[in-house]
Amino acid sequence: MAQGRFTGVAMSKTKEPAEDSTDVVVAPELDPQIQEFVARSLQAHYESIVRAPVPDRFLMLLAQLEDQERKAAEDKSDERR
Repeated sequence: MAQGRFTGVAMSKTKEPAEDSTDVVVAPELDPQIQEFVARSLQAHYESIVRAPVPDRFLMLLAQLEDQERKAAEDKSDERR
């Protein structure tokens, strides 16, 4: 069996690790240029998501949630008095 950089865990049909090592799946090693391309692509995609503005609907929902939490905290503090 070819050895790669990434090795899997042997699993049985019940999703528990198998006792024998004959079921081990070995993923092939990717070419370093392909790894770099994938890494750069994923990083660019992630950065575009992080930089995207938060939709107004989400901001409105967050504001509503904060108001509810603040009111609940105030009510709880009023009950203690």
